[in-house]
Amino acid sequence: MVKKIRVGVLVSGQGTDLQSIIDASEQGTIDACVAAVITDKKDAYALQRAKQHTIPAFFVDGKGKTKNDQENEIDDILKKQKVDLVVGAGYMRLLSVEFVKKWKGKLINIHPALLPSFKGTNGQSDALSYGVKITGCTTHFMDEEMDHGPIILQAAVQVLQNDDRNTLAKRILDVEHQILPRTIQLFAENRLKIDGRKVRILPGVSWKDTQKVIPDVLYSEGY
Repeated sequence: MVKKIRVGVLVSGQGTDLQSIIDASEQGTIDACVAAVITDKKDAYALQRAKQHTIPAFFVDGKGKTKNDQENEIDDILKKQKVDLVVGAGYMRLLSVEFVKKWKGKLINIHPALLPSFKGTNGQSDALSYGVKITGCTTHFMDEEMDHGPIILQAAVQVLQNDDRNTLAKRILDVEHQILPRTIQLFAENRLKIDGRKVRILPGVSWKDTQKVIPDVLYSEGY
């Protein structure tokens, strides 16, 4: 039996990406369990999601604290919960260089655009404003720069002529809910090898053969 890795999820909002991890864990699709949910927002719905699944959840307030103090609190929680992998799933604070270095190689993020295009907090709107015909989502290891670290998986989503921010974001989100759990499983299987700016995905079973795929979405090699 494969030992499940313990995942800590950093999130600021609704937590739909978090839910995709929880669902995949409970269904046995990934060899992982969510060991901690940490948010910087007291009213983040992600806290309710964690509560519904009896997952330890923590609000770490940044008010009146230095960034270093706040991140030390987060680091302490992750260590106490014996976390193996930290996942940024809609966490809207930029992590410090010091925090990233502590967890380097064990810290991943999901971004709603095809990096390196449209970094930052408005990837979907920026793609629409620029007029691209294809966008998508990316999972990557975090490094010391925002939305910059080595790319793990990507999936390409068509931009439709009548899309607005909400319709495009919804279609991208559906794919995020696939490639984020997939990335966690690849990590759990020790199939991700960082080589400079590239991530090599070692051979193994493909989710294209075993899991649902969405028509018209192009999944990168490794999915």
